[in-house]
Amino acid sequence: MSVRPEQPTDIDTIFQLTKTAFADHPIEPHTEHFIVNALRAAGALTVSLVAETGGAVVGHIAFSPVGISDGSPDWYALGPVSVLPAFQRQGIGRALIEEGLTRLKNLGAQGCVLVGEPDFYQRFGFAADPTLTVPGIPQEYILSQTFNGPPAKGIVTHHPAFTAEN
Repeated sequence: MSVRPEQPTDIDTIFQLTKTAFADHPIEPHTEHFIVNALRAAGALTVSLVAETGGAVVGHIAFSPVGISDGSPDWYALGPVSVLPAFQRQGIGRALIEEGLTRLKNLGAQGCVLVGEPDFYQRFGFAADPTLTVPGIPQEYILSQTFNGPPAKGIVTHHPAFTAEN
């Protein structure tokens, strides 16, 4: 398995694998594939990586800028991260997350925030953060990691692409 930046030839595959990866998720609104395309179209995919195995793209991760109401600069959202169901629980998501975080740090990012399962993301250094809020999201699912400088505090505003529905 290898991780590399997405290429233009990967776009259709990323769309389909993201759609497939979230198809049976009980909580999501199942619009992640539209969100990734909208982020790309807006030039807001700061880091976009794919995982390949056997020459096939089987995973994808996106990182995009977020606004923090306290004015903290250079913060990013992790997500969505997608792995085809047949390849889940094989370390592909882990590899994508670790490489993505490394690339964010190398770009000078101050921190990263996500909405997700605490038990899963804690292994990557994320922790529940009561000083950050995302409207409509229960506090226990808002996780962050500070790379440099002081922690961000306030309301997190994702890129408008996160409202994409088609």
